Formats: sequence, C-alpha cells, structure tokens
Amino acid sequence: MTTASTLGLDRRPEILRETSAAGAITVEQRLSLPELLYRQGWLRKCAVLATLAVLWEVYGRWLDNPLLFPTFSATVEAFGTAILSGEIPAKALISLQTLAIGYGIGIALAAILTTIAIGSRIGTDLLETLTAMFNPLPAIALLPLALIWFGLGQGSVVFVLVHSVLWAIALNTHAGFRSVSNTLRMVGLNYGLRNLRLVRAILIPAAFPSILTGLKVGWAFAWRTLIAAELVFGVSSGSGGLGWYIFENRNALETTNVFAGLFTVILIGLFVENVVFANIEKRTIRRWGMQH
Repeated sequence: MTTASTLGLDRRPEILRETSAAGAITVEQRLSLPELLYRQGWLRKCAVLATLAVLWEVYGRWLDNPLLFPTFSATVEAFGTAILSGEIPAKALISLQTLAIGYGIGIALAAILTTIAIGSRIGTDLLETLTAMFNPLPAIALLPLALIWFGLGQGSVVFVLVHSVLWAIALNTHAGFRSVSNTLRMVGLNYGLRNLRLVRAILIPAAFPSILTGLKVGWAFAWRTLIAAELVFGVSSGSGGLGWYIFENRNALETTNVFAGLFTVILIGLFVENVVFANIEKRTIRRWGMQH
C-alpha cells in the first residue's frame, strides 16, 4: 500500500518543523528576556516617555534659555516644589471638580438624546441635525456667550464643558447602537428580553466599544476645553484651577512653573487614559472578547 511517507508528502518544504535532539517536535520555546520585556505594554510606554524626557532635557540644555524653554529636570523640580507647597494639588482639585460636573451633565444629556434617537426616526433626524450644527462649533467660540448668560465663575466653564462632551458622546453612542446586528437583537427577543432589559443585556454590551470611544473623546475635549476656559474665566474672576495657575505664572514670567502646570495637565491625562479607561476596557470589552 502506498503511504504519504513513501510519496514524500509528509515533507512539505513550506512547513518548517523544529525538532529536538530526540526527534520530537518542539511545541514550546522559552522567550528571551528582551522578548518578555517587549511584550509588556506599560514598559514600552514608559520607554517612549523616557525618550521624550531625554529629548526635552537635551534640547533645554542646548537652548540654554530657562525663560524660553526650561529643562525637564528644572520642570520636575518646580513641579515637586509646587506639589509640596500644596498649590498644584489645590488647583488640580478645582479643575477636576469642575470637569466632573460638566462631564457628568454632558453624559446625561447625550444619553437622553441617544434614547430619543433610537426610539424614532424623528429623534434620529433631531440628533443628526443638532450634531451637524454644533459639533463643528469650537467650544472656545461660546465663551463670550457663556460670560453673558452665566456670568463669571463655574457656571460659564461648565456650559462650555457640556458643549465639548455632549456631541462626541452622543454621536459615538448612537453609531454604536445602530451597528448592533439584527441577529443579536433577535436573539435577545427570543430570550424574552424587551425594552430596557433588551437595551441593558444586548444593545449596551454590543455597542459599548463605540460608547467607550465616545467617552474617551469627550474626556479629551472636555479636559483641554477646561484648561482654555480657566485661562479666561480664571483671570476674570480671580480664581480657577490649573489654567489660572498657568496664566498667573506666565504673567510673572515664571516659565518653569508654567511648564510645571502643563506637566500636571499631561500627567492627569496619562493617568485617566492609561489607568481609568484602560481598566474599564479590561473589565468590559476585552473581557467580552470584543477587543484584542
């Protein structure tokens, strides 16, 4: 009887088989230390940040003009001094409190608009029309109106934050719900899920990648809008968060403290993106097998 071995079919040149000394096929191979380290995402990101810090330090020393561009070490020193004095933590707390209010209101309004849009075609037309009108409108352009309508203080800042958050979250959430396949909807209906139970058990998990993207985009818009708004309203009202801290030190020509304020903004952004949202992704869409 002719077998595959006699015909040479078991020796396919396009397949590479590594065998041990005893002739057995090697199934596993221990990774080297560099390969193990490279697989750690947090370590790769730390390497990127360290490279940027070195470039910052080298350029600052080469320029040799602290008033124009302080070095990274000088910025870290000023940042540490402001942390120990409690100035930056107090300013950051004010900014984060204002951000939480505006972000929360924006999420609530986006949920209402999305619910209306899912429920009827008129609601969909309403959401698409409003987003086409207001989403391209920069939040900074609403600062003069906010000043007239709400006066000086937190109310004006919250207003522009809501504008920054609302449309990004509403658009992504609505797009996520529309992308849910009819098969999943019918599966939920076959299991007796209706109305809110169907939304909670089927639609939200299926659309959550788009919802989370909207939350991340809305957060980024809100954070940078907050700092810009505080530069204006903080100056006007004599109080404010990190934006006011940056503006105040700019007026005093304390460039190192200005960079320390910007450094704080960056650190908070990195923390929210790589800790808060990363944990949400790990506990939801990665756990559900919807993201690699």
